[in-house]
Amino acid sequence: MPKALWIAHVEVTDPDAYARYAEGAGPAIAEHGGKFIARAARYVTLEGMDRARHVVAVFPSLEAAETCYRSAAYQAALDHARGASVRDLVVVELVDDATL
Repeated sequence: MPKALWIAHVEVTDPDAYARYAEGAGPAIAEHGGKFIARAARYVTLEGMDRARHVVAVFPSLEAAETCYRSAAYQAALDHARGASVRDLVVVELVDDATL
């Protein structure tokens, strides 16, 4: 089964509330096999809307990433991000020959 990338583009509007999201989201992501491979690192926007924060996590599968998102632990963390950020989140399955 191919791995999947969880890719978030975020503009934080309330840093304190968003910090509470991050405190809960990290453990929830790890619990579902997710591992951060890029987070708040240098970036260049070549097309589209610029957001100040970009996060990429790799999961064992697309299903694991979606299960994480729908889990009670992640949803509890996400409650802190609602109203504290503008976010786009997508999960993309890797092609069979991609290695990470």
